[in-house]
Amino acid sequence: MCRLLGVARSSFYAWQSAAEEVTATAARRAKYTELVKKEFTRQRGRAGCRTITGILNSQGHPCSVGFVAAIMRANNLVAVQPRPYKRTTVPGKDPTPATDLIGRDFAPGGVPGSRLVGDITYLRTAEGWVYLATVIDLATRMVIGYALADHMRTTLVTDALDSAIRSGRVHHNAIFHSDKGAQYTSREFATFCTKNNIRRSVGRTGVCWDNAVAESFFAALKNEMFYLHTWYTREHAITAVREYIEVFYNRIRAHSALGYRTPARALLESLAPTAATLAA
Repeated sequence: MCRLLGVARSSFYAWQSAAEEVTATAARRAKYTELVKKEFTRQRGRAGCRTITGILNSQGHPCSVGFVAAIMRANNLVAVQPRPYKRTTVPGKDPTPATDLIGRDFAPGGVPGSRLVGDITYLRTAEGWVYLATVIDLATRMVIGYALADHMRTTLVTDALDSAIRSGRVHHNAIFHSDKGAQYTSREFATFCTKNNIRRSVGRTGVCWDNAVAESFFAALKNEMFYLHTWYTREHAITAVREYIEVFYNRIRAHSALGYRTPARALLESLAPTAATLAA
């Protein structure tokens, strides 16, 4: 072959030696390809290149968004895409007044359980609607309380808040922020909050940004799990929603607002100084 191509035999042996070696660049890409695939699978196909980049960097694997995006394109790893927002808030006819104590300040941090947000969403099944009410802790982004039912009466939201209280994760005199839906502005809900030392806070009607964290959670739930399946029974849907909240969202899903930590990790780290003080 060397004689026919008119090249030195030494050139062939040099090429053969190089072909058997793996360059540092190729080795790094192979390593990160496995890391990206593993994290994409762990995030159940919900995480995009920015989220995966944040997770890998937090794990001690330095990389750029462009590098991760290129790996995902080469391996056909496409995260689920969000759907457009749809207004569902229905104001009551005779609301119990409350002011906005949050003012769109949804930044994480602070005392866990002191600032909470909540909302209601609709989930369609073949048997009919399932209604979900949630309570989210702004400090950790953890869903600390929720309720599911085949109705959206006020008891749905009081049950959700009661589950958060019973979990022990609601601070005394906490703020609970919601929209101006009829359930949250009812006298029954106001009485429940007063009885449990919770201060009510409401945003403006029809302005989703005034309750952005609650809206963001519902978008994640629907786009990352609920819209990907057909739900023939309410029981099947309720079981899946509970698994998504308690297993995936609170303990596996990385949140950009938390520096790509999970809510469970954010809660643990926020309690670490307190635990250290008690031990001392």
